[in-house]
Amino acid sequence: MTMTLDQRYPGVDDLRARARRRLPRFVWEYLDSATGQQATQARNRLALDRIGLLPAILGGPKEVDLSCTLFGARLPVPFGIAPLGMSGLIWPDAEGHLARHARAADIPYGLSTVASQSPEDLAPHLGDHGWFQLYPPKDETIRKDMLARARAAGFKVLVLTVDVPVASRRERQVRSGLTQPPRLTPRLLAQVARRPAWALGMAARHRRDGGMPHMRTLDKYTSGAAAAALSSTAHIGYLLRTAPDWSYLDWLRQHWEGPLVVKGVLDVRDVARLEAAGVDGIWISNHGGRQFDAAPASIEVLPQIRAATQLPLILDSGLEGGLDILRALACGADFVMFGRAYHYALAALGAAGPAHLSDILRRDMAANMGQLGVATLPELRAVTQVDLS
Repeated sequence: MTMTLDQRYPGVDDLRARARRRLPRFVWEYLDSATGQQATQARNRLALDRIGLLPAILGGPKEVDLSCTLFGARLPVPFGIAPLGMSGLIWPDAEGHLARHARAADIPYGLSTVASQSPEDLAPHLGDHGWFQLYPPKDETIRKDMLARARAAGFKVLVLTVDVPVASRRERQVRSGLTQPPRLTPRLLAQVARRPAWALGMAARHRRDGGMPHMRTLDKYTSGAAAAALSSTAHIGYLLRTAPDWSYLDWLRQHWEGPLVVKGVLDVRDVARLEAAGVDGIWISNHGGRQFDAAPASIEVLPQIRAATQLPLILDSGLEGGLDILRALACGADFVMFGRAYHYALAALGAAGPAHLSDILRRDMAANMGQLGVATLPELRAVTQVDLS
């Protein structure tokens, strides 16, 4: 008897394990690694596991409703797809696969400035909830043009990333031999030869696009740019972008008409000033441990930020399943985003992966809400929390 996807890959860990077997080592290290000793990445998991939620008894049957509202839009589930730089390196047409799934599932999809497809590439595949993640260009002319391109392509929400003022070291990535832009050295070709599914898919994409995945949004601005002096973990985008300040945020607020979200917030002391600047949402994130190895876990700072604002709060970093979504919502988040997990799913199962992951998350949420005796997401705020440390 043929096994279903849910029987073969019932959890995110199963997708992660299969992705590792199917990806060349340098691609796996790019996707899975953090920076430094990876303490922040580990801290994310430990902090989530310390949050216990007290089960309920004798509550009778519940018809679970996973829907929520964010930025005026009604969404069927409280999770979406986070942007990931050079997404197309993980799997051929990664951005296209993810955007099409997000459209079909009616959930947000985030495209990075440094993705391997441009806003124009994604326009035919974009649903109603496209988010454009801005790595901030220094030049005002480029800035205006990039915002206009995102808007014309159909992106509704602008996300300013503020936790990447400089390139991180990401030592695992360096050890793997990956450089930016990616170059297939003999060492990397040996890794590719052992992963035929990835190699054949990338070869077909290579014939179509004429080269290895690169940051297509930036092509318009980087012709002739000299990138030789960049470190192996930096990329051509660093020649264009700046470390934004508060005046930069004010400029964006004036020039972007839709919802504006600031991503990479961990300090509650920044909240009042973000509110005053007119942002529409705060994205609590430590970049999955990829930028700074002494950062607190995102979930640790969530309750105090929740207490300081009524703005919508989005959370990422370390989430691995539906129970983690419930933990985040119980602690004050309004919405969560998954980056690595959707790319594990793509690498594991190709085009079928994203929909299967969304199904895993929905099933896990519903099962655990049944244990907690709640039928709707707002009820999670009243669930008794237990410290499991």
